Amino acid sequence: MAFAFGIGALGLNIVTGLAGQVSLGHAFFLGVGAYTASAISGDPEGRTIGFGITSMLVWLPAAGIAAAIAGVVVAPLATRLRGLYLAIVTLGLVFIGEHIFREWSDLTGGAGVGREAATPELFGYHFNEDTSLFTEEQNLYLLLFVLLLVFALAARNIARSKIGRSFMAVRDRDMAAEMMAINLPRTKTLAFAISSFYAGCSGALIFMITGFFDPASFNLLLSVQFIAMVLIGGAGTVSGALMGALFISMLPTLTRELPNYLPFISSQVTDTPNIFQLQSILYGLLIVGFLLFEPRGLFGIWIRIRNYWKGWPFSY
Repeated sequence: MAFAFGIGALGLNIVTGLAGQVSLGHAFFLGVGAYTASAISGDPEGRTIGFGITSMLVWLPAAGIAAAIAGVVVAPLATRLRGLYLAIVTLGLVFIGEHIFREWSDLTGGAGVGREAATPELFGYHFNEDTSLFTEEQNLYLLLFVLLLVFALAARNIARSKIGRSFMAVRDRDMAAEMMAINLPRTKTLAFAISSFYAGCSGALIFMITGFFDPASFNLLLSVQFIAMVLIGGAGTVSGALMGALFISMLPTLTRELPNYLPFISSQVTDTPNIFQLQSILYGLLIVGFLLFEPRGLFGIWIRIRNYWKGWPFSY
């Protein structure tokens, strides 16, 4: 699961970390990708829209492209808004998306019902089944690891390219960037498109692992999780986004163990306080804590540790 989250974190890092456009609507693009992939891969005879094309070579790029198109539609707002205003508008996308996903039951299955996720199949090989060589978990692990490497290398190359330098120029000083002949609307639109492509692919892969999802899956908390990944890992760096994704993905596993040590915390969603409420609180505390005490995130901590051991045992 951490690998699939990592792809989404890389996408948000491009638009927020590199281009400096604050987006709280990442869950919306994840949903667009997840439903696109599920519809393409779905059973044509089922109760929801499905085309029966199970090959990942078709539904995974399609999920990214559909989300990228949605990103391009939203992008014009980024050319007119910035900072808090842009964050509020993108936050509205999450609620608009929840409403659309809930009401469009032919595609989504409707609230409380949902639909099956896309089928992980490539050249006749089904990754969600045990084989003579690997178990289902091993198949999915290897598949997602390879995909994460591909997306991470692409993100690193984007950051080092002329496009990436344009993103950073817009982030640091957009007026100066415009004076340097950088087209602001086109650059911001491209940042949203690439970020949304990553989000769409990530959404398809995340729910491919779980096997099932419904409209309630794409809520504000999901967007906050991805914001936490980027800020805690280290905004503007590929390695930081991956570190943040790994850390946040492990957090639910850690909080599930807390009732064993803190009896007043319940594992039941109907009780208060429970581990799910605690997770939301921890996301907020971690974001605030890292912004105050370590703005460069986990990547900044890693750099300090690495530099210390470079000079050990001699000090400067």
